[in-house]
Amino acid sequence: MVGEEDPDFARVRAILAKAEDAEPWANLALLGDKRFLFSASGESFLMFGVRGRSWIALGAPVGRRDERMELLWRFRELADSHAARPAIYGIGPEDLPDVVELGLSIQKTGESAATTLDSFSLEGRRRGVLRRAWRQTGEGGATFAVLEVGEAWNHMDELRAVSDDWLDHHAGGEKGFSMGGFSPRYVAEFPVAVVRAGGRIVAFATLWTTPARTIFSIDLMRYDDSAPKNVMDYLFVELLHWGRNQGYTAFEFGVAPLAGLEDRPLAPIMSRVGRLLFERGEEIYNFRGVRRYKDKYDPVWQPRYIAAPHKWTIPMLLADVGLLSSGGMAGLAKRPSSKPLIPAKAGTQAELLAG
Repeated sequence: MVGEEDPDFARVRAILAKAEDAEPWANLALLGDKRFLFSASGESFLMFGVRGRSWIALGAPVGRRDERMELLWRFRELADSHAARPAIYGIGPEDLPDVVELGLSIQKTGESAATTLDSFSLEGRRRGVLRRAWRQTGEGGATFAVLEVGEAWNHMDELRAVSDDWLDHHAGGEKGFSMGGFSPRYVAEFPVAVVRAGGRIVAFATLWTTPARTIFSIDLMRYDDSAPKNVMDYLFVELLHWGRNQGYTAFEFGVAPLAGLEDRPLAPIMSRVGRLLFERGEEIYNFRGVRRYKDKYDPVWQPRYIAAPHKWTIPMLLADVGLLSSGGMAGLAKRPSSKPLIPAKAGTQAELLAG
């Protein structure tokens, strides 16, 4: 495992800084809760988490394209030698030929959303609600800025206060594995977008950037009780403008779990069950709301998959992904100490934050 004093941290940063076709989620390697397989050259890695017998790689290998298959085979062979259940979680369509070559079964788990920055505009009738929300928040005194890498240390007390207030109003504790959690060291690894109102930070988002500047994304998204009503819409619009000015071509909004699954008689049983949860599982998770919120920005939706040697192990592996990401059963069981900051009804900012 990589920790703050672990020498592997420098190796991971060096690989991320020059990785070919790196996706934004690759920055989760800096969270400090992963195990790593490094290539012989030291220019690529595969990160994974372990829960019981489940060994779950988060995405495809990061680094050089020509080293991907070797790392994937090493991961599968190492898991087999330990009698573990291996899986590769969060992969996209471009990764499917590799996992098929490994002999793995594939199951769709949801869809990720990305908006092309050149085509995004607030003009037109369809953008009216979003345009007004952005304008009213700015006219109300909110300001936007991006703290450079490391600059967050100078504002860590403010950022922590916002994060603590947000956590106090939401079920579940700090996240991990497939989602970042708040720790000063991790937050300071990235640029941080902040919204100020009344001279203080009331909302922030940590930014996952990529070396080629093709796409960027957000990880932690938090706001406190004093934040303006439409603070997250304001933040996202400002981020899209910032990204375009920085030379990025696209912004990724993250994943909508269970979105895009088929409920047809001949569809896989996991897809049919997932579709049923998506349609009727609002008390468990606001699946539809997450998808609707992101649709406001006209993103392109791309499928995401999990791959494993045996189809029947995938439900167990997905359960372990959830437990790794939520901090175990204790994290899942945590309940907010007071009412949510914004009611979790369709179309509100809370739906995106839940995703």
